[in-house]
Amino acid sequence: MAGNKGVVYVGPGKVEVREIALPDLVDPRGRKIEHGVILKVVSTNICGSDQHMVRGRTTAPQGLVLGHEITGEVIEVGRDVETLQKGDLVSVPFNVACGRCQTCKEQNTGVCLSVNPSRAGGAYGYVDMGGWVGGQSEYVMVPYADFNLLKFPDRDQALAKMRDLTCLTDILPTGYHGAVTAGVGPGSTVYVAGAGPVGMAAAASARLLGAAVVIVGDVNPLRLAHARKVGFETVDVSLDATLGEQIALILGTPEVDCAIDAVGFEARGHGHAGAQHEAPATVLNSLMEVTRAAGKIGIPGLYVTDDPGAKDAAAQKGALSIRFGLGWAKSHSFFTGQTPVMKYNRALMQAILWNRINIAEVVGVELISLDDAPRGYAEFDAGAPRKFVIDPHGMLGTARA
Repeated sequence: MAGNKGVVYVGPGKVEVREIALPDLVDPRGRKIEHGVILKVVSTNICGSDQHMVRGRTTAPQGLVLGHEITGEVIEVGRDVETLQKGDLVSVPFNVACGRCQTCKEQNTGVCLSVNPSRAGGAYGYVDMGGWVGGQSEYVMVPYADFNLLKFPDRDQALAKMRDLTCLTDILPTGYHGAVTAGVGPGSTVYVAGAGPVGMAAAASARLLGAAVVIVGDVNPLRLAHARKVGFETVDVSLDATLGEQIALILGTPEVDCAIDAVGFEARGHGHAGAQHEAPATVLNSLMEVTRAAGKIGIPGLYVTDDPGAKDAAAQKGALSIRFGLGWAKSHSFFTGQTPVMKYNRALMQAILWNRINIAEVVGVELISLDDAPRGYAEFDAGAPRKFVIDPHGMLGTARA
């Protein structure tokens, strides 16, 4: 390791590629560890959750090294690591998890009790998630490596499939988690709110789980066009026709069996006028309206406890005007929280390797160099129907500066 460059948050609306410290086998509190590995980053993705921080919609500090979607090659192994060796290609779940606490043992790795002194749950390069350095960089350290890392069975096969396999770190398991917790199964009718990468991953997951019809809703015409191109029904929630009316034109009924919120707290209102303004409870309220009685709603979309950019004092503390009485009256089930990636990633890896899901095509993967990351952030923020994947060392074919 001659040096290390990474993507750094430098203030609202701006990221820069800078020289950052080389990783070491040390935790965020400065304690030496032997259960970790150092990775040469093969691919690292820009996530919608990163955009919340870059927009200034969280309390993320300036100077934070971003990136929690990491795939890499093991180049250094801690003394206590037993199942990995140099040269292994691995997928890194975005959850930092110890494998030893109660929630990890229950497979709830998104809320590990040991890796974050402030709250349950840890993640790389993310605000309030334990201080673990992000992986939009050339090299990164991963703790509890035996537990956290998913090793690919064949290096050449993995490199050939990397555009798809890079989605295992977060976006595909998150979409799949949304579909599973919404109760999607063979023959289900499904509505997915949001045609961004998570929404598209949820739609692809619903199709994998056997859904009869998957409808994707958004206000962005480019994203809706992409959703139709890869085989999904769509509704434009910027139109003045209600969501139920548009669903009825497709299904013959204004309700669906299952619904997935892949938008989160930066939602906009519905209708021509509403779509011009933020309305953070809109998606949740609309899903209660269109989900049948006793249906389930999966909520992989991000909601935060502190949103300094919100328009009102309640929303700044994560308090939303949700019609909970409607959900109660219809006996809905709601499932929220960070995805426990390890619950799903091995099975989803097999689905990719055996061509059961074309996730790179569905989410619009586009490879870019590390130095091109600021452009990726800007175009993603502007609504491009693509999933930007950074190739820091040019291992996947991008030019390296």
